[in-house]
Amino acid sequence: MIRLCIAIVLFALSLLVLFIAPTNFFWRVAVAITEFPWVFVLATLIFLISCYWAEKYKLLNLFVGSLAFAIYCIPIVWAAVIDTSHDKKTVKFFPYTQTAGMMQQPFSFGAMFSGLDYEERRPDTFVYKQIKDRDLKIDFYAARSTVKAPCIVIVHGGSWSAGDSKQLPELNSYLACKGYHVAAINYRLAPAFKSPAPVEDTKDAINYLKANAERLKIDTSNFVLMGRSAGGQIALVAAYTFNDPCIRGVVSYYAPADMVWGGQVKTNKLVLNTEKVFADYLGGNFKTVPGKYYESSACEFVDVNSPPTLIIHGKIDAMVSFHHAEHLQRKLDLAGVKNYLLDLPFSTHGCDYSLKGPSGQISTYTVERFIKSVTSR
Repeated sequence: MIRLCIAIVLFALSLLVLFIAPTNFFWRVAVAITEFPWVFVLATLIFLISCYWAEKYKLLNLFVGSLAFAIYCIPIVWAAVIDTSHDKKTVKFFPYTQTAGMMQQPFSFGAMFSGLDYEERRPDTFVYKQIKDRDLKIDFYAARSTVKAPCIVIVHGGSWSAGDSKQLPELNSYLACKGYHVAAINYRLAPAFKSPAPVEDTKDAINYLKANAERLKIDTSNFVLMGRSAGGQIALVAAYTFNDPCIRGVVSYYAPADMVWGGQVKTNKLVLNTEKVFADYLGGNFKTVPGKYYESSACEFVDVNSPPTLIIHGKIDAMVSFHHAEHLQRKLDLAGVKNYLLDLPFSTHGCDYSLKGPSGQISTYTVERFIKSVTSR
Protein backbone atom coordinates (compact mmCIF):
# COMPACT_ATOMS: atom_id res chain seq x y z
CA MET A 1 0.00 0.00 0.00
CA ILE A 2 2.88 2.36 0.76
CA ARG A 3 4.27 1.83 -2.74
CA LEU A 4 0.89 2.65 -4.26
CA CYS A 5 0.75 5.90 -2.27
CA ILE A 6 4.25 6.78 -3.49
CA ALA A 7 3.21 6.01 -7.07
CA ILE A 8 0.20 8.27 -6.79
CA VAL A 9 2.27 11.12 -5.31
CA LEU A 10 4.90 10.79 -8.05
CA PHE A 11 2.20 10.85 -10.71
CA ALA A 12 0.36 13.80 -9.15
CA LEU A 13 3.57 15.85 -8.99
CA SER A 14 4.45 14.95 -12.58
CA LEU A 15 1.29 16.74 -13.72
CA LEU A 16 3.03 20.02 -12.86
CA VAL A 17 5.01 19.47 -16.06
CA LEU A 18 1.79 19.72 -18.06
CA PHE A 19 -0.50 22.04 -16.10
CA ILE A 20 -0.30 25.40 -14.34
CA ALA A 21 0.47 25.06 -10.63
CA PRO A 22 -2.62 25.63 -8.43
CA THR A 23 -0.82 27.25 -5.46
CA ASN A 24 2.36 29.17 -4.70
CA PHE A 25 3.86 26.11 -3.00
CA PHE A 26 3.24 23.91 -6.03
CA TRP A 27 4.64 26.62 -8.30
CA ARG A 28 7.92 26.26 -6.42
CA VAL A 29 7.71 22.50 -6.81
CA ALA A 30 7.03 22.97 -10.54
CA VAL A 31 10.24 25.00 -10.93
CA ALA A 32 12.20 22.16 -9.35
CA ILE A 33 10.51 19.49 -11.45
CA THR A 34 10.86 21.25 -14.80
CA GLU A 35 14.41 22.56 -14.30
CA PHE A 36 15.86 19.55 -12.46
CA PRO A 37 13.87 16.82 -14.22
CA TRP A 38 16.65 14.26 -14.02
CA VAL A 39 16.23 14.13 -10.23
CA PHE A 40 12.59 13.10 -10.57
CA VAL A 41 13.31 10.77 -13.47
CA LEU A 42 15.91 9.00 -11.35
CA ALA A 43 13.67 8.87 -8.28
CA THR A 44 10.82 7.38 -10.31
CA LEU A 45 13.15 4.86 -11.93
CA ILE A 46 14.35 3.71 -8.51
CA PHE A 47 10.71 3.37 -7.44
CA LEU A 48 9.90 1.27 -10.53
CA ILE A 49 12.82 -1.04 -9.82
CA SER A 50 11.63 -1.44 -6.23
CA CYS A 51 8.26 -2.61 -7.53
CA TYR A 52 9.95 -5.88 -8.55
CA TRP A 53 9.68 -6.97 -4.92
CA ALA A 54 6.12 -5.74 -4.41
CA GLU A 55 3.57 -8.33 -3.36
CA LYS A 56 0.42 -6.24 -3.78
CA TYR A 57 -0.70 -3.86 -6.53
CA LYS A 58 2.44 -4.66 -8.50
CA LEU A 59 0.93 -4.03 -11.95
CA LEU A 60 -0.90 -0.92 -10.76
CA ASN A 61 2.28 0.48 -9.21
CA LEU A 62 4.17 -0.18 -12.41
CA PHE A 63 1.46 1.44 -14.55
CA VAL A 64 1.13 4.61 -12.45
CA GLY A 65 4.90 4.88 -11.92
CA SER A 66 5.56 4.44 -15.63
CA LEU A 67 3.15 7.26 -16.45
CA ALA A 68 4.97 9.52 -13.99
CA PHE A 69 8.34 8.49 -15.41
CA ALA A 70 7.23 9.30 -18.97
CA ILE A 71 5.91 12.73 -17.96
CA TYR A 72 9.06 13.64 -16.01
CA CYS A 73 11.07 12.85 -19.14
CA ILE A 74 9.08 15.31 -21.29
CA PRO A 75 11.17 18.47 -20.58
CA ILE A 76 14.38 16.59 -21.43
CA VAL A 77 12.95 15.02 -24.58
CA TRP A 78 11.47 18.34 -25.69
CA ALA A 79 14.79 20.11 -25.17
CA ALA A 80 16.57 17.45 -27.19
CA VAL A 81 14.05 17.79 -30.01
CA ILE A 82 14.15 21.60 -30.10
CA ASP A 83 17.94 21.31 -30.27
CA THR A 84 17.69 20.29 -33.93
CA SER A 85 15.58 23.25 -35.11
CA HIS A 86 16.02 26.11 -32.65
CA ASP A 87 19.19 27.60 -34.14
CA LYS A 88 17.59 28.02 -37.57
CA LYS A 89 14.75 30.02 -36.01
CA THR A 90 17.02 32.35 -34.05
CA VAL A 91 19.31 32.95 -37.03
CA LYS A 92 16.28 33.90 -39.13
CA PHE A 93 15.29 36.68 -36.76
CA PHE A 94 18.69 37.70 -35.39
CA PRO A 95 21.66 36.77 -37.62
CA TYR A 96 24.93 36.45 -35.74
CA THR A 97 28.50 35.35 -36.32
CA GLN A 98 29.55 32.31 -34.31
CA THR A 99 32.60 32.97 -32.14
CA ALA A 100 34.73 30.79 -29.92
CA GLY A 101 33.27 30.29 -26.47
CA MET A 102 29.60 30.57 -27.45
CA MET A 103 27.31 27.68 -26.58
CA GLN A 104 27.53 25.17 -29.40
CA GLN A 105 23.99 23.81 -29.04
CA PRO A 106 20.78 24.87 -27.30
CA PHE A 107 20.68 21.82 -25.03
CA SER A 108 23.17 19.26 -23.79
CA PHE A 109 22.16 16.34 -21.60
CA GLY A 110 25.60 16.33 -20.01
CA ALA A 111 25.36 20.04 -19.13
CA MET A 112 22.48 19.25 -16.77
CA PHE A 113 25.16 17.75 -14.52
CA SER A 114 28.38 19.56 -15.45
CA GLY A 115 26.87 23.01 -16.01
CA LEU A 116 27.72 25.57 -18.68
CA ASP A 117 31.26 26.64 -19.50
CA TYR A 118 31.95 29.76 -17.43
CA GLU A 119 33.53 30.80 -14.15
CA GLU A 120 31.80 32.61 -11.32
CA ARG A 121 32.58 36.32 -11.19
CA ARG A 122 32.46 38.63 -8.19
CA PRO A 123 31.07 42.06 -9.08
CA ASP A 124 32.24 45.49 -8.08
CA THR A 125 29.56 47.61 -6.43
CA PHE A 126 28.95 51.28 -7.22
CA VAL A 127 26.42 53.78 -5.89
CA TYR A 128 24.66 55.32 -8.86
CA LYS A 129 21.98 57.30 -7.04
CA GLN A 130 21.42 58.60 -3.53
CA ILE A 131 17.97 58.97 -2.02
CA LYS A 132 16.87 59.90 1.48
CA ASP A 133 16.94 56.53 3.22
CA ARG A 134 19.32 54.50 1.08
CA ASP A 135 21.83 54.38 -1.73
CA LEU A 136 20.89 52.70 -4.99
CA LYS A 137 23.69 50.46 -6.18
CA ILE A 138 24.91 48.64 -9.26
CA ASP A 139 26.65 45.27 -9.17
CA PHE A 140 29.07 45.54 -12.07
CA TYR A 141 30.46 42.36 -13.61
CA ALA A 142 33.32 43.54 -15.81
CA ALA A 143 34.23 41.79 -19.01
CA ARG A 144 37.85 40.83 -19.27
CA SER A 145 38.57 42.99 -22.26
CA THR A 146 41.21 45.52 -23.17
CA VAL A 147 38.77 47.38 -25.42
CA LYS A 148 35.36 48.86 -24.73
CA ALA A 149 32.60 46.26 -24.57
CA PRO A 150 28.78 46.32 -24.72
CA CYS A 151 26.91 46.54 -21.41
CA ILE A 152 23.91 44.44 -20.38
CA VAL A 153 21.71 46.16 -17.77
CA ILE A 154 19.88 43.62 -15.58
CA VAL A 155 16.65 44.61 -13.80
CA HIS A 156 15.64 42.15 -11.08
CA GLY A 157 12.18 40.76 -10.40
CA GLY A 158 10.20 40.49 -7.16
CA SER A 159 6.70 41.90 -7.78
CA TRP A 160 8.18 45.43 -7.68
CA SER A 161 8.33 45.15 -3.88
CA ALA A 162 11.18 42.69 -3.24
CA GLY A 163 14.37 41.29 -4.73
CA ASP A 164 17.68 42.97 -5.43
CA SER A 165 20.68 42.98 -7.74
CA LYS A 166 21.97 39.71 -6.24
CA GLN A 167 19.09 37.78 -7.78
CA LEU A 168 20.06 34.87 -10.09
CA PRO A 169 23.68 35.97 -10.63
CA GLU A 170 24.72 32.96 -12.73
CA LEU A 171 23.73 34.53 -16.04
CA ASN A 172 25.59 37.71 -15.08
CA SER A 173 28.81 35.75 -14.63
CA TYR A 174 28.19 33.78 -17.80
CA LEU A 175 27.75 36.91 -19.95
CA ALA A 176 30.74 38.61 -18.36
CA CYS A 177 32.85 35.58 -19.27
CA LYS A 178 31.65 35.92 -22.85
CA GLY A 179 32.93 39.48 -23.24
CA TYR A 180 30.04 41.66 -22.05
CA HIS A 181 29.90 44.03 -19.11
CA VAL A 182 26.89 43.28 -16.93
CA ALA A 183 25.31 45.88 -14.65
CA ALA A 184 22.72 44.45 -12.26
CA ILE A 185 20.83 47.36 -10.74
CA ASN A 186 18.76 48.02 -7.64
CA TYR A 187 15.75 50.32 -7.78
CA ARG A 188 13.18 51.86 -5.47
CA LEU A 189 10.60 49.33 -4.30
CA ALA A 190 6.84 49.40 -3.77
CA PRO A 191 4.72 50.17 -1.89
CA ALA A 192 6.90 53.02 -0.61
CA PHE A 193 7.72 54.01 -4.19
CA LYS A 194 5.33 53.59 -7.07
CA SER A 195 5.52 53.60 -10.86
CA PRO A 196 7.35 55.11 -12.68
CA ALA A 197 10.07 55.29 -9.98
CA PRO A 198 11.86 52.06 -11.07
CA VAL A 199 11.87 53.19 -14.72
CA GLU A 200 13.38 56.54 -13.66
CA ASP A 201 16.01 54.67 -11.64
CA THR A 202 16.87 52.56 -14.67
CA LYS A 203 17.47 55.72 -16.68
CA ASP A 204 19.67 57.13 -13.95
CA ALA A 205 21.65 53.89 -13.83
CA ILE A 206 22.27 54.03 -17.58
CA ASN A 207 23.32 57.67 -17.32
CA TYR A 208 25.77 56.73 -14.55
CA LEU A 209 27.24 53.97 -16.71
CA LYS A 210 27.60 56.38 -19.61
CA ALA A 211 29.25 59.02 -17.40
CA ASN A 212 31.76 56.45 -16.17
CA ALA A 213 32.22 54.68 -19.49
CA GLU A 214 35.91 55.52 -19.84
CA ARG A 215 36.77 54.11 -16.44
CA LEU A 216 34.58 51.02 -16.86
CA LYS A 217 35.48 50.49 -20.54
CA ILE A 218 31.85 50.52 -21.67
CA ASP A 219 30.89 50.90 -25.31
CA THR A 220 28.15 53.49 -24.81
CA SER A 221 26.62 52.78 -28.22
CA ASN A 222 25.79 49.22 -27.15
CA PHE A 223 23.43 48.77 -24.22
CA VAL A 224 20.97 45.89 -23.88
CA LEU A 225 18.27 45.92 -21.18
CA MET A 226 17.20 42.64 -19.61
CA GLY A 227 14.60 42.03 -16.92
CA ARG A 228 12.82 39.17 -15.21
CA SER A 229 9.15 39.25 -14.23
CA ALA A 230 8.47 42.72 -12.74
CA GLY A 231 11.98 43.67 -13.84
CA GLY A 232 11.00 42.68 -17.36
CA GLN A 233 8.12 45.15 -17.25
CA ILE A 234 10.53 47.87 -16.13
CA ALA A 235 13.10 46.99 -18.78
CA LEU A 236 10.50 46.93 -21.57
CA VAL A 237 8.94 50.27 -20.64
CA ALA A 238 12.41 51.80 -20.31
CA ALA A 239 13.52 50.46 -23.68
CA TYR A 240 10.35 51.65 -25.43
CA THR A 241 10.09 55.12 -23.83
CA PHE A 242 13.68 56.38 -23.48
CA ASN A 243 14.06 56.83 -27.26
CA ASP A 244 17.75 56.12 -26.77
CA PRO A 245 19.55 54.73 -29.86
CA CYS A 246 22.24 53.37 -27.53
CA ILE A 247 19.73 50.76 -26.33
CA ARG A 248 20.23 48.15 -29.01
CA GLY A 249 17.81 45.55 -27.67
CA VAL A 250 15.71 44.37 -24.75
CA VAL A 251 15.20 40.91 -23.26
CA SER A 252 12.02 40.12 -21.35
CA TYR A 253 11.84 37.05 -19.14
CA TYR A 254 8.21 36.18 -18.28
CA ALA A 255 7.22 39.84 -17.83
CA PRO A 256 3.74 41.36 -17.41
CA ALA A 257 3.99 43.29 -20.66
CA ASP A 258 0.30 44.17 -20.99
CA MET A 259 -0.58 45.79 -17.69
CA VAL A 260 -3.88 47.13 -19.00
CA TRP A 261 -5.09 43.63 -19.84
CA GLY A 262 -3.45 42.11 -16.76
CA GLY A 263 -5.07 44.64 -14.46
CA GLN A 264 -8.53 43.54 -15.55
CA VAL A 265 -8.04 39.76 -15.44
CA LYS A 266 -8.96 37.63 -12.45
CA THR A 267 -5.95 35.66 -11.23
CA ASN A 268 -5.42 32.74 -8.88
CA LYS A 269 -4.74 34.37 -5.50
CA LEU A 270 -3.45 31.06 -4.14
CA VAL A 271 -0.44 31.56 -6.42
CA LEU A 272 -0.06 35.35 -6.27
CA ASN A 273 -2.40 38.12 -5.22
CA THR A 274 -1.87 40.10 -8.41
CA GLU A 275 -4.52 42.68 -7.53
CA LYS A 276 -2.62 43.66 -4.38
CA VAL A 277 0.75 43.53 -6.15
CA PHE A 278 -0.52 45.84 -8.89
CA ALA A 279 -2.19 48.18 -6.40
CA ASP A 280 0.99 48.48 -4.32
CA TYR A 281 2.98 49.38 -7.43
CA LEU A 282 0.43 51.55 -9.24
CA GLY A 283 -1.55 53.07 -6.37
CA GLY A 284 -4.88 51.33 -6.91
CA ASN A 285 -6.81 48.92 -9.12
CA PHE A 286 -7.61 49.45 -12.78
CA LYS A 287 -10.98 51.11 -12.08
CA THR A 288 -9.52 53.72 -9.75
CA VAL A 289 -6.25 54.59 -11.54
CA PRO A 290 -6.53 53.36 -15.15
CA GLY A 291 -3.95 55.89 -16.32
CA LYS A 292 -1.25 54.29 -14.18
CA TYR A 293 -1.91 50.94 -15.84
CA TYR A 294 -1.55 52.48 -19.30
CA GLU A 295 1.68 54.29 -18.40
CA SER A 296 3.22 51.05 -17.06
CA SER A 297 2.14 48.84 -19.96
CA ALA A 298 4.93 48.11 -22.43
CA CYS A 299 2.40 47.16 -25.09
CA GLU A 300 1.13 50.73 -25.14
CA PHE A 301 4.52 52.15 -26.15
CA VAL A 302 5.52 49.87 -29.02
CA ASP A 303 6.22 51.73 -32.25
CA VAL A 304 8.42 51.46 -35.32
CA ASN A 305 11.39 52.85 -33.37
CA SER A 306 11.24 50.28 -30.58
CA PRO A 307 14.46 48.28 -30.20
CA PRO A 308 14.67 44.59 -31.16
CA THR A 309 13.02 42.45 -28.51
CA LEU A 310 13.53 38.93 -27.22
CA ILE A 311 10.60 37.54 -25.25
CA ILE A 312 11.08 34.42 -23.10
CA HIS A 313 8.02 32.93 -21.46
CA GLY A 314 6.81 29.54 -20.24
CA LYS A 315 3.38 28.39 -21.31
CA ILE A 316 2.53 26.98 -17.85
CA ASP A 317 3.56 30.17 -16.03
CA ALA A 318 1.52 30.26 -12.81
CA MET A 319 2.26 33.91 -11.96
CA VAL A 320 2.37 35.88 -15.20
CA SER A 321 0.10 34.61 -17.95
CA PHE A 322 1.71 33.54 -21.22
CA HIS A 323 -0.85 35.81 -22.90
CA HIS A 324 1.33 38.78 -21.93
CA ALA A 325 4.03 37.45 -24.24
CA GLU A 326 1.52 36.88 -27.03
CA HIS A 327 0.08 40.39 -26.70
CA LEU A 328 3.53 41.96 -26.82
CA GLN A 329 4.61 39.93 -29.83
CA ARG A 330 1.44 40.93 -31.67
CA LYS A 331 2.14 44.63 -31.05
CA LEU A 332 5.75 44.26 -32.15
CA ASP A 333 4.75 42.42 -35.31
CA LEU A 334 2.19 45.10 -36.20
CA ALA A 335 4.83 47.80 -35.74
CA GLY A 336 7.38 45.90 -37.80
CA VAL A 337 9.83 45.59 -34.90
CA LYS A 338 12.28 42.69 -35.01
CA ASN A 339 11.34 40.27 -32.27
CA TYR A 340 11.45 36.63 -31.27
CA LEU A 341 9.20 34.81 -28.80
CA LEU A 342 10.92 31.84 -27.17
CA ASP A 343 7.89 29.98 -25.92
CA LEU A 344 8.76 27.22 -23.48
CA PRO A 345 5.85 24.74 -23.36
CA PHE A 346 6.93 22.90 -20.21
CA SER A 347 8.25 25.83 -18.19
CA THR A 348 6.83 28.01 -15.47
CA HIS A 349 7.73 31.35 -13.86
CA GLY A 350 11.41 31.39 -12.97
CA CYS A 351 12.31 28.91 -15.69
CA ASP A 352 15.89 30.24 -15.75
CA TYR A 353 16.43 29.52 -12.04
CA SER A 354 19.16 27.07 -13.06
CA LEU A 355 21.23 27.57 -16.19
CA LYS A 356 21.74 23.78 -16.19
CA GLY A 357 18.05 22.97 -16.69
CA PRO A 358 16.41 22.42 -20.09
CA SER A 359 14.79 25.86 -20.15
CA GLY A 360 17.82 27.47 -18.53
CA GLN A 361 20.12 26.14 -21.24
CA ILE A 362 17.84 27.01 -24.14
CA SER A 363 17.08 30.51 -22.88
CA THR A 364 20.77 31.23 -22.22
CA TYR A 365 21.66 29.98 -25.71
CA THR A 366 19.03 32.29 -27.22
CA VAL A 367 19.97 35.30 -25.09
CA GLU A 368 23.63 34.94 -26.05
CA ARG A 369 22.81 34.94 -29.75
CA PHE A 370 20.33 37.78 -29.44
CA ILE A 371 22.90 39.98 -27.68
CA LYS A 372 25.56 39.04 -30.20
CA SER A 373 23.24 39.99 -33.06
CA VAL A 374 22.05 43.37 -31.77
CA THR A 375 25.42 44.58 -30.45
CA SER A 376 27.47 43.61 -33.50
CA ARG A 377 28.42 46.56 -35.71
